[in-house]
Amino acid sequence: MTSGRVTLPGESDMAAVVRLSLMCGRGFRPTFFSKSLAAGPLVASRKIQQPPVLFTSQIHTSPSYLAGSKAASLHWTSERVLSVALLGLFPAAYIYPGAVMDYSLAAAVTLHGHWGLGEIVTDYVHGETKLKLAKVGLLILSAVTFAGLCYFNYHDVGICKAIAMVWSL
Repeated sequence: MTSGRVTLPGESDMAAVVRLSLMCGRGFRPTFFSKSLAAGPLVASRKIQQPPVLFTSQIHTSPSYLAGSKAASLHWTSERVLSVALLGLFPAAYIYPGAVMDYSLAAAVTLHGHWGLGEIVTDYVHGETKLKLAKVGLLILSAVTFAGLCYFNYHDVGICKAIAMVWSL
């Protein structure tokens, strides 16, 4: 490569330009030359750059009664805070097992699952009646999950000890 032009071994500069223009003129654009900075002015010297077309539209992902409020933003932030807290809660539960950690894990895991499944229900269940039934079912499932984990913590070894027992197998 000399002075911004592409030269191929054993060919003159003009022959390289003609050969490249013939290949590109037939609808074939070699991958090596298509993105090259040196070949760009030779191949696309007569092309006019058009600005990209931007299609603008408004996409409303939250219900209209939440528009203008901070409820959706606060919920999104709460989901992220809980996810990051779970990253620290799991190692802490392994290092410091106990009743407080067991119940904290029960609440955090249940809430994380409830929010995650709630997004799936919102995205994939259509129809007003079906959506209400699915949300009620999710609420019942989350309540039973939390109650079952609390029962396990109180009447059995607890979440932390149970996971340690599984890892020791």
